[in-house]
Amino acid sequence: MRDTDAVDLVTAELHGSLEDPALMSMNFLNEITGRYPEALSFAPGRPVERFFDVESVHRRLRTFSDHLSAGLGYSPEEVSRTLCQYGRTKGIVHDLIARSLARDEGIDADPESVVVTVGCQEAMFLVLRALRAEPRDVLLSVSPLYVGLTGAARLVEMPVLPVAGGAAGIDLDDLVAQIRGARQRGQRPRACYVMPDFANPSGLSMDLATRRALLEVAEREDILLLEDNPYGVFHGGEGTPPTLKALDTGRRVIYLGSFAKTVLPGARVGYAVADQRVRDAQGATGLFADQLSKIKSMVTVNTSPIAQAVVGGALLENAFSLDAANSREQEVYRANRRQVVEGLEARFGNCEGVSWNTPAGGFFVCVTVPFTVDDDLLELSARRFGVLWTPMAHFYSGPGGSNELRLSVSSLTGADIEEGLDRIAALFAERGCAPTAHTRFVRSGGRAP
Repeated sequence: MRDTDAVDLVTAELHGSLEDPALMSMNFLNEITGRYPEALSFAPGRPVERFFDVESVHRRLRTFSDHLSAGLGYSPEEVSRTLCQYGRTKGIVHDLIARSLARDEGIDADPESVVVTVGCQEAMFLVLRALRAEPRDVLLSVSPLYVGLTGAARLVEMPVLPVAGGAAGIDLDDLVAQIRGARQRGQRPRACYVMPDFANPSGLSMDLATRRALLEVAEREDILLLEDNPYGVFHGGEGTPPTLKALDTGRRVIYLGSFAKTVLPGARVGYAVADQRVRDAQGATGLFADQLSKIKSMVTVNTSPIAQAVVGGALLENAFSLDAANSREQEVYRANRRQVVEGLEARFGNCEGVSWNTPAGGFFVCVTVPFTVDDDLLELSARRFGVLWTPMAHFYSGPGGSNELRLSVSSLTGADIEEGLDRIAALFAERGCAPTAHTRFVRSGGRAP
């Protein structure tokens, strides 16, 4: 019988990223959600589920199949092979994605520059794996930053240098200082990761002037920009400024996209637009997308054609506009954001040291408090008060976020938002931030679950 206490491996002999806080953060947040399934959760940035429809998956698959046969002239055998066999590494809906980008974003993308990936997370990994050529290569990112980006960079052993966000979404002076400081230390800054529209986790956006200035900095300092845009379609009704990629005239921007929020998270389909020209040792040139496809062929071989077909069907059914396809979801998120911000004002408008931002779109609202916010407090919040949220410290690669928490507004109903805010009010009250007297929590006697 095998000794169950025997040690077969030790972490010191495994890749160092496995002990990195970035990789452990995602697991911790998922685990605590699993341990407290009855808690109301402001934690995950998940799309609203009430519009999920299994029949729509079948319908979209049929729509894409009809597109292959009637639109492209495929034989029944070719349709079957396209959907059921191993597929093209760069994807089979690249041309539809390019048409969607032109329709919604004004991005003129060569379909051959599009690599369809297993979620945007794979797109990040492919880009960073390709850019990280030497130990001195580093990535810059606005801080606080999406933990998935931090984890991907750690897996390819690429240090991330934080750049201050500021009110404009990025502090350009600090970006320049970080780039030049890195070079003085012998490092090579390759790119800066940004989320210009309703960033995760801060909710901040960049105005048009800042976007243009950022492109100028990238050109002057000779770095690439990795633009991630999962939330741009979820604006407040007034739209958003042009994406960096739409403004890009010098091929400085690698554009990262995902259909997780806009079509179906279960499909796990994302993409990268990588139209940069690459010259090889023999002097031949090609697309950076082709280099990414080489890596992808060794990681996931290809993205599921069935999943791509579901996304392709959704694009075809909505004349390639994700903006139009998400009108119901846009209304839900606008109402939820407004309800959360108004609910915070009603409960904490007179509480010294408690403040929050008011994003114009996206999924997230950040709250600042006069006490420490950490994983222990989250555990207490879940266990005693039945409400989950995310400590902002998880989104900083160094110190930061210790007095902040992130609320996701996307997946709760209106009634659950009110109840959840009441439970947060009870938690805050225990920490010395008594809610405003007229809140529903106080009227009900303060009974928490």
